[in-house]
Amino acid sequence: MSEKEGSAVAWFEIPAREFDRTVGFYETLFASKLRVERMGGPRIAVFPYAETGIGGAVIEAGMLQPGGTGALVYLNCGPRLNSVIDRVEAAGGQFAGPRIDLPPGMGSFVHVFDPEGNRIGLHGT
Repeated sequence: MSEKEGSAVAWFEIPAREFDRTVGFYETLFASKLRVERMGGPRIAVFPYAETGIGGAVIEAGMLQPGGTGALVYLNCGPRLNSVIDRVEAAGGQFAGPRIDLPPGMGSFVHVFDPEGNRIGLHGT
């Protein structure tokens, strides 16, 4: 991949059997509404993102099945990482391990399980 092509990630989807509950988890976690829509298939709830940014959504489980194994998505919390971490359990999530501080200038991350059992990384500064 060349620099001109941008990021290696363009879009992500987090599967959910209990769509409304899972959307509520992420809305509570990030204190932000997700945009629910249907594009010719299952409902999706799109995370807010910049026009030129990387986007993603919670998607009603169909072909994709929730679980804690497989690919791991890291969601950008920026400088709000501590406040997002503070809301994990109240939103219905569980910690998969301790917060990890990366080398200086790289921030920190923590892995959590959402209510569907999806393992998600939360990264920020």
